[in-house]
Amino acid sequence: MRNKLQAGWSTPGWINYALLPLSWLYILLHGIKVWMYRTGLKRTARVSVPVIVVGAITAGGSGKTPLVIAIARQLKARGYRPGVITRGYKGQSTRWPRVVKPDTPVLEVGDEALLVRLTADLPVVAGPDRAQDAKVLIEKCNCDVVVSDDGLQHLALYRDLNIAVIDSEFGFGNGWCLPAGPLREPIGGLKRADIKVRNGNYGYKHEGDGHTMDMQIRAIRNLSDRRTVDIADLKNGPVHAVAALGNPERFFMQLEGLGLDIVRHRFADHHFYSAGDLMFDDDLPVLMSEKDAVKCHDLPHTGHLLVAEAEAVVHDDFFREIEIRLDKLT
Repeated sequence: MRNKLQAGWSTPGWINYALLPLSWLYILLHGIKVWMYRTGLKRTARVSVPVIVVGAITAGGSGKTPLVIAIARQLKARGYRPGVITRGYKGQSTRWPRVVKPDTPVLEVGDEALLVRLTADLPVVAGPDRAQDAKVLIEKCNCDVVVSDDGLQHLALYRDLNIAVIDSEFGFGNGWCLPAGPLREPIGGLKRADIKVRNGNYGYKHEGDGHTMDMQIRAIRNLSDRRTVDIADLKNGPVHAVAALGNPERFFMQLEGLGLDIVRHRFADHHFYSAGDLMFDDDLPVLMSEKDAVKCHDLPHTGHLLVAEAEAVVHDDFFREIEIRLDKLT
């Protein structure tokens, strides 16, 4: 049922039409929430440093987290002390917010929080209250810029810069709001975005899109010993590719773009792997993304698991625009 519903996010089926009344209710409730913040019935919390939100108006894997990592790295390289806040989705911690450390169990804070901490090597705080997360990041980690991974619709935290990521392959799907469609809010919500970024260049255009990002695989390593694997060695035969991502097909296409013959294995987004999920009836290597890999370090028999390390590549003009806007705030 879930698969049919999400398939209908592109071309609607009977399930999507049946759920349209719930989408209308969703739009109404979202509109009331926005109105309450605009009129002051609900208060927006401000923090003492600039806040950059990287979000999307569609559910699923639009590429927000890789862009957050790229932005945070660039800010650090340019002399800022950035930190990242994230929801900690699927995290089972009994206390929030959590300052994420390299050895924080992924089950407690979720895969995205640990991925950002390990990949960007920057302070990360996870928790459902983004205003509280930001305060902890500033007070405990001495950060002078907060970058929020997702949160375009989280109006309780004031932001100085909204960046919206648009999947140029998927676009806005059928154009309907959840649950009948993929939209977290009506398309008009993009007007709140100060900067728009298209993930990929598949021919999809939206008026006002200012920048394009591409995901590029920079290396493939063995999960257990971090040894670099020559891509040419993987072209001798098929390899298994597993993905528990919002848009697994994009990852699979990246691997095929390297000339690899892959056997696709899709899992639900944020799926926590068991050893059995990654064992197949052959001795072929198994390739996964970094987001998947952070959930597999403690699994037994990881010698056959390979990690495709990727990064979001954006033109320098994008980072200059962010820096110009930050300079105006200080």
